[in-house]
Amino acid sequence: MKYIVVTGGVVSGLGKGVTISSIGRMLKNCGLKTTSIKIDPYLNTDAGTMSPFEHGEVFVLDDGGEVDLDLGNYERFLSVRLSRDHNITTGKVYQEVILKERRGDYLGKTVQVVPHITDEIQDWIERVAVTPVDGSGCCPDVCLVEVGGTVGDIESMVFLEALRQFQFRVGQENMCLVHVSLVPVLGSVGEQKTKPTQHGVRELRSVGLHPDVICCRSADMLEESTRRKISIFCHVPATHVLTVHDVSNIYHVPLKLVEQNLHNMLKEQLKLPIHEPDMKEWTMLAQKVDTSTMPISIAVVGKYTGLQDSYLSVIKSLKHSAIAVGRDLVIEWVEASNLEAESKEETPERYADAWDVISRVDGIVIPGGFGNRGVEGKIECASWARTHNKPLLGICLGFQCMVIEYCRSVLGLKDANSTEFNEATEHPAVIFMPEISKEAMGGTMRLGARSTILSARANGETSTVSRLYGNADSVLERHRHRYEVNPEMVADIEAAGLEFVGRDDSGKRMEIAELPSSVHPYYVGTQYHPEFLSRPLEPSPPFLGLVLAACNELDAYLASKVSSNAAL
Repeated sequence: MKYIVVTGGVVSGLGKGVTISSIGRMLKNCGLKTTSIKIDPYLNTDAGTMSPFEHGEVFVLDDGGEVDLDLGNYERFLSVRLSRDHNITTGKVYQEVILKERRGDYLGKTVQVVPHITDEIQDWIERVAVTPVDGSGCCPDVCLVEVGGTVGDIESMVFLEALRQFQFRVGQENMCLVHVSLVPVLGSVGEQKTKPTQHGVRELRSVGLHPDVICCRSADMLEESTRRKISIFCHVPATHVLTVHDVSNIYHVPLKLVEQNLHNMLKEQLKLPIHEPDMKEWTMLAQKVDTSTMPISIAVVGKYTGLQDSYLSVIKSLKHSAIAVGRDLVIEWVEASNLEAESKEETPERYADAWDVISRVDGIVIPGGFGNRGVEGKIECASWARTHNKPLLGICLGFQCMVIEYCRSVLGLKDANSTEFNEATEHPAVIFMPEISKEAMGGTMRLGARSTILSARANGETSTVSRLYGNADSVLERHRHRYEVNPEMVADIEAAGLEFVGRDDSGKRMEIAELPSSVHPYYVGTQYHPEFLSRPLEPSPPFLGLVLAACNELDAYLASKVSSNAAL
């Protein structure tokens, strides 16, 4: 096994996740099987209970792991499916060591950070690195390990010490350290400053680690004098000081690494059996993003719009679909609470602006969330989209809001609600799932990949969602929720016209709802989160359907699929 460890210096948010994903993509296109591990130095066992405002999106894996959003970057770039063990946290490591101590695994020894915690980290990396992740059942060739935070953080010290030991455990010929650092530009003359990089590398060397490659984040390409200066002061060959400057879209990053010969550097140092990377398809992807100029506007009606990373996978899914149809995506952010009647009285300008966005965009996404803030705004938005034939995709809570709105407006049940927001409602359209714990918050939801059985409409026609999935009988998508549509109200809702064309394998849990295409161009809701399985070259079918409908191209797309299937 070969290991590529990526650390960051100066500030967080430099793009280590994109850098490591791009390295993995490059190696994958060289013919290697790649996997990734993210180290997060916080004490939480996972990201499940973290606020979206503080931490961004919680990414959900097949096995139900609630993890850092960087694992979503890895999966999208590498086309792999990771597990909860691919996200290592301080909380997980200490919990495992304490459990072993309680069992008596350490035979009466005093349990210490060194060697017990550091050994646990190394054992964890070695164990997870060999897990097959690409569906082939084969062990990966290269494991990329990202250390969260920045070098010098007190929380990261134990992991850096473990990696210092790890380089000797696996052999220095089997581990390469890539350091990502900021090269700011200051002053009127625009001088590129190298001191932050020098200090970051000095911190690394003080704990016994030395970078083999330095990736410099900057607004523009590194000047040759800057590269030489970093080389001299950081004891790295000038050819190993790479520029990862701002580009028009992130799909150019792997291409820039190839241009700077990183694949051959890794080939030489790690003795990798690779060929020249075939980046043709990836180049076409990057160029397509740059050349798509016809805009398509989609409103995201959310509760956490103050930090757009809270909806990172939704953003990526919309972009993947826009790329597929050759459109330039424009996302309009709408805070759901600004659509509510109270907002009209308290903040009339925000209310007017929010509804102006809803009225002029080409399509709408109502994503998931928790708590009652902004829910009435989401329900109002679903009502407007339904009655004005505006393409709409509701996800998780968004799906539930669509059902609540339909019960209120079409069935005439004015107090219909979710018991999450009103436990005393006489018409609970959405209810708490019976097997879910009401006491513990972390890891207690319906999580991970679950099967959804697709069915025809009541008149026997194939549903729009089923056609988007290629007429599949079932799909495997990822979930994260505590509430579900009340099974006792399903018959009345379907009789009124909103059909549940996807259910779980028991037939009791509603997974997909849609209005017939004869009634609405695209009115679809999913209890699961389709955004977690969208890929740059394979967009999520529900998102693709929304973007196609927003472009008035859905019918033509579905007809073309029928024609191609008939030809086969």
